[in-house]
Amino acid sequence: MTVKIIPVPCLEDNYSYLVIDEATREAAVVDPVEPEKVLRVAEENWVEVKIALTAHHHWDHAGGNENIKELVPGIRVYGGSVENVKGCTNRLQNGDKLVLGSGTHILALHTPCHTKGHISYYLTGKDEEDPAVFTGDALFIAGCGKFFEGTAEQMYQSLCVTLGSLPKPTRVYCGHEYTVNNLHFALTVEPDNEKIIRKLSLAEHNRQAGLPTVPSTIEEELETNPFMRVDLPEVQEKVRCKSPVEALRELRQHKDNWRPRI
Repeated sequence: MTVKIIPVPCLEDNYSYLVIDEATREAAVVDPVEPEKVLRVAEENWVEVKIALTAHHHWDHAGGNENIKELVPGIRVYGGSVENVKGCTNRLQNGDKLVLGSGTHILALHTPCHTKGHISYYLTGKDEEDPAVFTGDALFIAGCGKFFEGTAEQMYQSLCVTLGSLPKPTRVYCGHEYTVNNLHFALTVEPDNEKIIRKLSLAEHNRQAGLPTVPSTIEEELETNPFMRVDLPEVQEKVRCKSPVEALRELRQHKDNWRPRI
């Protein structure tokens, strides 16, 4: 293993991540909203934090950037070029590439809709390792972000084209622990989907044990995430729509108004 990824729970349900290039012991932090907590994990793992990767401008993702710049002098803080990310030192456009350590490659993917400049970070190490993607609030496990600054057309492009076309074994690390709730909603769309039922059971087991539900994989999301399954006629039929984009818009509206039964 040349790249190690450690989820760091923050705030109420956020995830920051520590990404370690094992060969050099250099690290990146993703959305370090509680910098002291993330840097404590870095210290425990004997690594030097070099860069911070910010998904988007909302405070629960970018709110720790100014503080981490004080705590780690010289750190480079990356964020999307088309929005004002607090504390950003280096602005990224779609397709920009970074290197962490000696062999960890990071590709910036513009995945707008939740915010107009939202960036997902696609990470590859050695050839034999499965890649990973940090999806912020664009793609959640079995869900997607609210359409705060974009359209259903943009979210379809972000989820089903940009992220959906990544290699199926790609590990998905999202910005919030919403998995159990999302899978309950997914069952209202596809109540007979056995893969959703199994994934929900595993997610509930992990949460009861105090464990995170990340990572998922792109393959699992294509099998269980209703927002990534809107190309399927049966999903379109469930929400009485005749196109993927229309179905995605309708699903998001349903989810915005849906409350789980307790």
